[in-house]
Amino acid sequence: MSKQVKADGILVLVTLCWGVSYFLMDISLRELDPFTLNAHRFLGAFAIAFLLSWKKLLTVNKTTLKYSLLVGFALVFVYIGATFGVKYTSLSNSGFLCALTVIFTPIFNWMFFRKAPGKKLSVVVLMCFAGIALMTLKDDFSINMEHLKGDLLCLVCAVAYAIDLILTEHAVSHEEVDAYQMGVFQLGVTGTLNLILSFIVEKPQLPETGAVWGAVLFLAVFCTGIAFVLQPLAQQYTTASHVGVIFTLEPVFAAIVAYVFAHEILSPKAYLGAALMLASIFVMEIDFKNIGKKNKLKEERQ
Repeated sequence: MSKQVKADGILVLVTLCWGVSYFLMDISLRELDPFTLNAHRFLGAFAIAFLLSWKKLLTVNKTTLKYSLLVGFALVFVYIGATFGVKYTSLSNSGFLCALTVIFTPIFNWMFFRKAPGKKLSVVVLMCFAGIALMTLKDDFSINMEHLKGDLLCLVCAVAYAIDLILTEHAVSHEEVDAYQMGVFQLGVTGTLNLILSFIVEKPQLPETGAVWGAVLFLAVFCTGIAFVLQPLAQQYTTASHVGVIFTLEPVFAAIVAYVFAHEILSPKAYLGAALMLASIFVMEIDFKNIGKKNKLKEERQ
C-alpha cells in the first residue's frame, strides 16, 4: 500500500470527524456563541496536545511557527463561515456547501501557482460540483432563499479552507517545517484569535449542561485536536487538490448524521448528489492506467 493511499485513509477518518462536527456544533450553539464555542474547541485541543507532547513542541523553529500563524489565521475564517453557517442554514446544506473547497482548491492552485489540474482531477471536480448542486439546490434547481445567509457563510468557509489546504501543502514541503508541531501550534493560534473575538463581540461562558459539555469535548479532542494534527502529517504525502476531493466526503457524513440524529430527510435528488460525490472518490483513487496495463499483460499471457 502506497504512502498516498495510507494518507488518504487517514484523511477519510479526519473527514468523518468533521462530518459529525456539524451536528455537535448545532448542539453547542444552543448555549454558546460561535466565537466562544470555537475558543473552547481550539484552546481545549491545543492544551491536550501540548500536555501530551510538550517536550517535542519546545524545540519548534521560526519557520514552523510562521506557518502555524498563517494557517491558524486562515482557520479562523474557516470556522467563522462554518459555525455561523450552521446557525443560519440546515445541517445538510452547511456540510455540502463547505465542501465546495474541492472546487476552489484547484482554481486557486492554478491562479497562484499555475498548477493546472490533470484530466482525471478535472473530471472528479466536475462530479463533485454536480453532486453539491444536487444536494443544495431546490427541486427546480433554484437557490433556497430561506437559507441564503447561512449558505453564503458556508461559502466563506469553503474559500478559506481551500487557502488553508494550499498553505499547508506549501508549508509541509519545506524540510525545516515540522508537520506535527505546525498541526498543534495552529490550534493555539486559532483558539487565541477566537477568544479575543469572543471578548470583543460576545460574553464568553462555559457550557451549562452535560450534553453541551460532551459535544464541546468531542469537538475539541476528535474533531479538532486529532483531526488538525493528522491533516498536515498526512498532507506530506498527497496534494492540496487531492485532499480537497477527499474532503467532499465530509458533507456525506454530515448528511448521514443529520438524518440519524436530527431527523433531516433529503430528497431523492440530494441522495443522487451524495452518491455522485462518493463515486468521485473512487474515480480519484483508482489508477486506471495500471489497471489497463495489468489487463493487457493478462491477455498476452493467455
